[in-house]
Order: sequence, then structure tokens, then C-alpha cells
Amino acid sequence: MSQATGGGSSTSWQQPDTPPFLRIEGVVKRFGDFVAVDGVSLDIYRKELFCLLGGSGCGKTTLLRMLAGFEQPSEGHIYLDGSDMTDAPPYERPVNMMFQSYALFPHMTVAGNVAFGLKQDRVPAPEIKRRVTEALDLVQLGPFAKRKPHQLSGGQRQRVALARCLIKRPKLLLLDEPLAALDKKLREQTQFELMTIQEEVGITFIVVTHDQEEAMSLSTRIAVMDRGQIAQVGTPTEIYEYPRTRFTADFIGSINFFDGKVTGREGEALTVDVPVLGISLQVRSEIELPPGREVCVAVRPEKISISREPLDLPNVLRGKVRDLGYLGNLSVYRVELDGGRLVKVSTANTLHSTEREVDWDDMVYLGWRSSAALVLSE
Repeated sequence: MSQATGGGSSTSWQQPDTPPFLRIEGVVKRFGDFVAVDGVSLDIYRKELFCLLGGSGCGKTTLLRMLAGFEQPSEGHIYLDGSDMTDAPPYERPVNMMFQSYALFPHMTVAGNVAFGLKQDRVPAPEIKRRVTEALDLVQLGPFAKRKPHQLSGGQRQRVALARCLIKRPKLLLLDEPLAALDKKLREQTQFELMTIQEEVGITFIVVTHDQEEAMSLSTRIAVMDRGQIAQVGTPTEIYEYPRTRFTADFIGSINFFDGKVTGREGEALTVDVPVLGISLQVRSEIELPPGREVCVAVRPEKISISREPLDLPNVLRGKVRDLGYLGNLSVYRVELDGGRLVKVSTANTLHSTEREVDWDDMVYLGWRSSAALVLSE
């Protein structure tokens, strides 16, 4: 799981005097009795590459369509660059949207597709030619100007759709699952291209995706959505390392949960009694929680050490390797504890598989530092 922060180095949200470029205030969208978006408030800043992340049906695409003007909020307001856009039709908004299907015209050339919006706006032909050339050069498709969409690869069609959106110089560009149609390797390559283009043009991007790795790699910040609401907003590092709720922790990457009760504090660490393990765990936490409070201890698989020898760590479990998944750069272990509980552990493959220190059916020790886990009370 990548934890890099993409989309440039803008940190406008950290400056208290910086006004938001896009402000969403208490937006609700109902379809009959169904509430698709439920009271969303969100501030997005100029030149951000912001991701709306969530599973199917969480409301992220409906929210994007309201920003584009294709849906009207049932309640709330949307402000863009200081202007109220809540009721403005799509053609009156300085916003463009790149659809998941790309929606290219098959009978037009690449240049014709890119130029379409400018022709509709009756821009003079010399200006159209100049801006089409600039847009195609930006997405590295200049030599493909005379080709038709069916003569391009999936990644090239994606870049044509992007050029067609950028050529009208919108203040805000909305991208709905922009990389979903690409294979894994091309998706990874295109993520970095998209980040580079966004930095060059300086336009605020909002990307809707269900792909956690894509959101982590691309964005300056992420809003995790759940059942029409915002579960958490933060940088990729904040969302991954410091989730505020069990939902966010579980949705982003893999994680192990151990339910228990707080029994006290030892220095900087809370002591949490975990009945299913038959032991107490030590978790470094600044949160003051009273004894008896039910909490969840969460620890990522990569934070756990695994060894056939005893470990000198504050949290140690013992079990048997039941499954081993080889992923090339990583090995993923599922270790069955004495009580039958399965714990997932991942390690970097620094050695060849023939030199692997831990293998199937080995009895092993699992351990982690008190600072490697989190206490979640929601």
C-alpha cells in the first residue's frame, strides 16, 4: 500500500487564513425515500488533487454529479471560488467532468475530439488549432492527432479525454473513476502522469475512486465516504496511519482488530485486556480512556514482526503458520493462534524464497511495539 502524498505539495488546508476554493455546506441528496448524500460539508482548496474514496453506493459519484450540476442538492449549498453554484446549470459552471467511459466520439479524430468543446463555444479556428496542439502536447499525444479513438490504447484514450476536459480551462476538473478501465501496470504509470499534468496546469482536480491504492498515490487529501457521509478527511498518511474509526481503518488496506477493555495505563501506553487472546496488549496512546472502556486495538500486518525465535517486544503472540501468500515483493502470512484466531502478517521479501526464514506450518512468534498499534473507540 503506497503512502506517498501525490498531487503536488499544496498545503492550503493547513493555513487558517486561506479561504477554500470549493465549499460544500450541508449537502443532502434524496432520491425518493433514499438518502444518497447525507449532510456532507467539505472544504477543498485551490490546486488540490483531492480524492473522494468509498465503496459502491457510498454517495461519492452522486456528490460529484452535484458539483458538475447534473444533479441538484435536496438541501445545502455549493460555493466555487466565492460564487454560489448550487442551482447553476452545468453549462454555466466553470467546471468540466471526465467520465469513466471517456465518452469519445468514435467518428472524430483525436484532434477533433479535443477541439469539440471549443467549436461549440465558437472559438476562432486559429485559436482552436493552437490550443489543441498545446493540449495534445501536454498529454504527449501530439503525433496521434489524426488517429481515431479505436486506433489508440486504453491509456491513450484516457489522455484524449483528459485533454478534451483541460482545453476549456475549467476552474475545477471532476474525474469519475478515471483509471478504472486500465490494467494494473498502466494504471500505476498513468497515476504519475495525471499528477504531473495536474501540477503543470494548476487546476483543482477532484477524483472519485473506489481504489484505495489509487487514492493514496494520487491525492493531496482524501475524503473517505460511508453511507452518504464523510467518515474522515486527511492526507494519505493521516488516513492510513491514524484512522479515527474502525470503518476507516478497515476500509484502507489490511488490518488486524482485537476487541478488549481498557484496564489502566503504564507510562505512555494504555493496557487493554483482550479476552480472545487471553492477555493484555500495550498500546501507546495520548487518548485518555477510563478503565472499563470498550475499545479496539488495531495493528497493520506490516507492523508485526514474525519469527521462529522468541521476540523481545511488549506485545507477543504465538501461533502456527496456516497460509502463506507470495506476492513478489511481499509475503503475506496467516497465523492461527492457540485459540483459533487468525492474524495477518506481511513482510518484505529481502531474501529469495528458498532462503525464507518462516514457512508453512512453522510455529512462530508475532510481536509489535506499543507505538505500532492504534486504539479505536468508535
